[in-house]
Amino acid sequence: QVQLVESGGGLVQPGGSLRLSCAASGFAFGYYEMSWYRQALGTEREVVATINSDSTGTTYADSVKGRFTISRDNGKYTMYLQMNNLKPEDTAVYYCNKASTPRTPWGQGTQVTVSS
Repeated sequence: QVQLVESGGGLVQPGGSLRLSCAASGFAFGYYEMSWYRQALGTEREVVATINSDSTGTTYADSVKGRFTISRDNGKYTMYLQMNNLKPEDTAVYYCNKASTPRTPWGQGTQVTVSS
């Protein structure tokens, strides 16, 4: 069964850190370029960061560059997003998925709330 399960979100104060995890199953995870996405209330889902299949290339949205780091462990079928210096505008539900279509079914996401 193709599945993506995000975890690691929570409530954090501005300037704090969180590490998100994405556990993949049911497809050849290590073959695909993967991305983290986020969707804030009332907005469209946006790409936050992308990593290629062998971790040799990463890209980031300008809004998170220098603060977020994407990584993956193909042997564990898992992808990560280390988020540092979090800001209130990072508040959103975070999702993982393939970088290109056709994507796998979306997981439930993990809520990140940055607030004092």
